[in-house]
Amino acid sequence: MSNLQKTLKQEVTLSGIGLHTGKEVTLTIKPAKENTGFVFIRTDLEGNPMVEADVNFVTTTDRGTTLEKLGVKIHTCEHLLAALVGCDVDNAYLEMNSAEPPILDGSSKFFVEAIEKVGVEEQSIQREYLIIKEVMSFVDTATGSEITIIPSDDYEVTTMVDFGTKVLGTQNATLKNIKDFAKEISSARTFSFLHELEMLIDSGLIKGGDITNAIVYVDKDLTPETTEKLKKAFNKESVSIMPNGILDNLTLNYPNEAARHKLLDVIGDLALVGVKIKGKVIANKPGHFVNTQFAKKLNRQWKLQKKKNVPDFDLTKEPVFDINGIMKLLPHRYPFLLLDKVLELSDSHVVGLKNITMNEPFFQGHFPKEPVMPGVLQIEALAQTGGILALANVPDPENYSTYFVKIDKVKFKRKVIPGDQIIFKIELIEPIRRGIVHMQGYGYVGENVVVEAELMAQIAKTKD
Repeated sequence: MSNLQKTLKQEVTLSGIGLHTGKEVTLTIKPAKENTGFVFIRTDLEGNPMVEADVNFVTTTDRGTTLEKLGVKIHTCEHLLAALVGCDVDNAYLEMNSAEPPILDGSSKFFVEAIEKVGVEEQSIQREYLIIKEVMSFVDTATGSEITIIPSDDYEVTTMVDFGTKVLGTQNATLKNIKDFAKEISSARTFSFLHELEMLIDSGLIKGGDITNAIVYVDKDLTPETTEKLKKAFNKESVSIMPNGILDNLTLNYPNEAARHKLLDVIGDLALVGVKIKGKVIANKPGHFVNTQFAKKLNRQWKLQKKKNVPDFDLTKEPVFDINGIMKLLPHRYPFLLLDKVLELSDSHVVGLKNITMNEPFFQGHFPKEPVMPGVLQIEALAQTGGILALANVPDPENYSTYFVKIDKVKFKRKVIPGDQIIFKIELIEPIRRGIVHMQGYGYVGENVVVEAELMAQIAKTKD
């Protein structure tokens, strides 16, 4: 899949009834600019208030995930959000004239079909990822539900469900690649057990349900009293139990449809993390509570990752420039050549590497009993990395040099010592104009920022 953000090519509208509110609702999914994310808009309320699809706005998870911001609520958002993620969308406005999207058939199928009908287009900004580098878990000790994520190059999800009932038994479902969501997961419908359904009916919920938008597993005797409740709630003349243990008027799309729908819910709830995920999710007995609690944990990890802004790359890949390539661009030589490799290079950024060994000449005089790399040389190494970015944009770099005219907002976060490997990342703050290069630079050792600075340099032709 593309690494550019995506949105819908044009808006699309669906109408139906909210499962829990029972109210008619019109949903319009609209294109949105880069970095918008998914934003609900309540057109039925004064001022058209917005509620971002953010896990920090989750208030309740009883029979669905509810968001609330400044008193404005969005109920049962997970099926719609799962469809957006499954269609590889990053940004969309979700206008509704009620508090709950239409339940439709209880799956994500019709949302997916609507999005596919108008199509999706790439935008101009790269998408970001929460890259899972170590195992993370959340356990709900009260229910035994557990959700774990492990490193993976793709977004994968496996769900395992076991409700301790003979009628449903144990089921598993796996989605190896999110691009298969539409075909393998989107049509899996929501489900309930008869005893739960009866309680919800008695509580005045499930106002917009019928036997065609929820699988009902019959885990108790279908008494005449219960039958009458169901006939009235679903506006049916009769209800009965099919041989596979579900109520009639509905045929399963898959033998493991319950596990597939739980997988759909996991994707919808984890959309609330607010960023695309690279990792394999393994969910045992998932539910909206454990899903959203885990989403909060991932959201905190994402904010930490974004704050550190640590570049992710493969050190085993062939470098863009080795030391010989660097010396063709930079005039520096031993002992002042402070860059060993260039790992990444584009028109707007560069990533370089410097190995710190005890053999560095500056350790002879800079705290020889406790060797520490001088901060001024860390800045010089940043500047040389920035010089690669500047000169790579010049057609004949051998005839030019970079001279730094300004260094600002310098911070040293921790000591750099022998054995460390510094990764330098430089990004343009603005396009290069008239030979002036304005850059933001960071140096990392492992997961930690050790140095950062704002740099300005001038590209100038060298004298003959």
